[in-house]
Amino acid sequence: MFATVRRVPHERSVQPVGAEDPWGELMAAAQLGHAGAYTRLLTEVDGWLRRYYARRLPVSMVEDTAQDTLLTLHTRRHTYEPGRPFKAWLAGIAHYKWIDRLRALDRDPAVSYAEDLSEDIPIDDHGPAIVSALLLRKLLSQLKPAQSEVIRLVKLDGLSVEEASELTGQSAPLVKVNIHRGLAMLSYIVADAT
Repeated sequence: MFATVRRVPHERSVQPVGAEDPWGELMAAAQLGHAGAYTRLLTEVDGWLRRYYARRLPVSMVEDTAQDTLLTLHTRRHTYEPGRPFKAWLAGIAHYKWIDRLRALDRDPAVSYAEDLSEDIPIDDHGPAIVSALLLRKLLSQLKPAQSEVIRLVKLDGLSVEEASELTGQSAPLVKVNIHRGLAMLSYIVADAT
């Protein structure tokens, strides 16, 4: 398997990453110049991104958003730290690209993608999901940033508490507390609005 590199000023030491993070191994190898590992990583990540966005965006936006995310991954690949969970790092990038697309829809909700489609092609209606996502984003914006961030990562993106802890810099117990308090506040806000 591939080995990861822990960066130490002016020297490199190799420390293996477990099989639990194969994409992390591929990225670490790619950072060392292994082109085959990088090609394999991008191919596998592209499939994951398409599934991720297919559940969250209109069909017409999935491919463009996946490609945009891959481009961002490519330009930011130097920021990945070998030995850290790759999927958490990738999920953070994918999440922010998804939010960017939702904001674009929010700015111009009248954008119609139907003109590119034939009448014979059945399409799923993502309208309710997008409206729900926009409403959820507005609700989360009423929380403290630390609370809304960990709720997004753990409850919406499906990351573990430990992965959210590493991404945000909050301790695992603080992540749990922020989730609990944030959800309690959301319940209060929703109950107060009805």
